[in-house]
Amino acid sequence: MSGKMKREPLRGCGIVVTRPARQARELAALIRQAGGNPVAFPVMEIRDVRDPQPLLRLIERLGEFDLAIFISPNAVNKAMKLIGARGSLPSALKVAAIGRGSMKELARFGVTGVTAPAGRFDSEALLDLPALADVGGRRVVIFRGEGGRELLGDTLKARGAAVEYAECYRRGKPNLDAAPLLRAWARNELHAITVTSGEGLHNLFEMVGSLGRGWLKKTPLFVPHPRIEEAARALGIATVIVTESGDEGLVAGLSDYFDSRREQRHKETGNRK
Repeated sequence: MSGKMKREPLRGCGIVVTRPARQARELAALIRQAGGNPVAFPVMEIRDVRDPQPLLRLIERLGEFDLAIFISPNAVNKAMKLIGARGSLPSALKVAAIGRGSMKELARFGVTGVTAPAGRFDSEALLDLPALADVGGRRVVIFRGEGGRELLGDTLKARGAAVEYAECYRRGKPNLDAAPLLRAWARNELHAITVTSGEGLHNLFEMVGSLGRGWLKKTPLFVPHPRIEEAARALGIATVIVTESGDEGLVAGLSDYFDSRREQRHKETGNRK
């Protein structure tokens, strides 16, 4: 394989990026660096909560808490802007996050020393950390979107913590025209799709319509968690690849997949000679 192909494992590949528009930039940049063509099709829209007063009242009481957990980069962005407008995080408040994206977003706001998993990035991995094992009598606030999973809060309560939720954004399905995506599929310009949440996957399934669903089921789908893989297979998607977490993990998974396909084609070509 040539050096150029090694440096650009996604050369000639159209990769659909379904992250919300604000979060899509880094993944798109990594795909371009690997030689691919990122195709933006956000399947989730991040919106402000309808009534911000409960969140604002909780932020005024942050000094009462021992630990603040941020579920996602969106939770960090929405909450820290409001916290920053009123001052800063209390110095005694410990901070935890689920993934690298949330840690990077916290660092943008000057928050360091964050407790977070080192490998798998989900609630289960965070709960496995020693720092969250002994939380009896501690007060915990969880910054999240509306209607998030209850596992983290329920488990911390079972361990003796007093838990409150701070819902600081809501998710919605964008009103986006799928026609350009369908035309690209018809021209064989889309070779893979990245999806980073189950809700986003279901939005994508609805947004592309019956024609798009036929192509979607045949296009390799790259996801960072087995839960999304299960949802994809239940929808009839034929090829689902679970990658490492984060943007780098998705691109590494994409690169390995398309490298392997190229090598297989080279072997088949060589065998026919």
